[in-house]
Amino acid sequence: MSKLSLREQYKDLFADLSKVSIESSTISDENVYQVANPKTRVFMDKLVSDNTTPDSFIGGVENFEKLYDLVQEGKSGLILMEHYSNTDLPAFCYLLEKSGNPKLEALSKNVVAIAGMKLNQDNPVVKAFAESFTRVVIYPPRSLSKVEADGQSAELIKAEEQKARKINMAAMRAMDECKRRGQVILVFPSGTRYRPGHPDTKRGLREIDSYLRLFDYMVLVSVNGSILEIQDEDMLNDLVEPARQSFTASPVIECRSFRSEYMAKLPADTQDPKQSMIDHVMELLDEQHESVKKEYGFNH
Repeated sequence: MSKLSLREQYKDLFADLSKVSIESSTISDENVYQVANPKTRVFMDKLVSDNTTPDSFIGGVENFEKLYDLVQEGKSGLILMEHYSNTDLPAFCYLLEKSGNPKLEALSKNVVAIAGMKLNQDNPVVKAFAESFTRVVIYPPRSLSKVEADGQSAELIKAEEQKARKINMAAMRAMDECKRRGQVILVFPSGTRYRPGHPDTKRGLREIDSYLRLFDYMVLVSVNGSILEIQDEDMLNDLVEPARQSFTASPVIECRSFRSEYMAKLPADTQDPKQSMIDHVMELLDEQHESVKKEYGFNH
């Protein structure tokens, strides 16, 4: 039996999902912090529960617990997670909340994801999909680069640069407020979903280096298994199929010492230390991914 796309299998669900969507498709510096919509979350939980097999699990539970405890003590917490599909965040939160572990359940409710504007702008269904989770919306570097690459006028490029600057400054303020409230920031360091055959989509963004300077503690979360398979740029064309999934946390890392120790080891003539730093983070995530894959028999 061939796999169906999200659009084909969940046409009726998405129609109902769109009816309870409330967020604007326009992002400005006034609305970068967007609180989860519980009405759309019901539909997202159904999508995930329909397709998450019972042997799915949260790995490194003690590491998630330690991060949660540190945040409760007033430290700022960061999650850097691999990114394979648009259900990474929904499935992660779903499994945390169904874990039966009070600390994991509380952690899930305190997660704030950093999200690109594309999720709000490209499709009303995808927007409704995304607003199920609390987010800080940013203007991603890749989006600005695309505007420049499209051969737009200098005037338009300048206007977009100003827009990006305002949105991202507002996002930084919102993220700082999240830290003060004891919320945990979740970032996909690749900035996009990994597409097999396109290694550039798995390369970390150099801007992630700033998070290592701004946060106290973090865990690296590897993702094994996915209920979605990317087909093209249309997110609703993703093929859906039940799958075993795992989200595994590394031991808790003290961000600033981790960064300073690695930077100190770089040769003096390193061309881009910030990119080298995030390349190292991605290598650690990949090693962890492969370790879980081998230990638990995941196909990918």
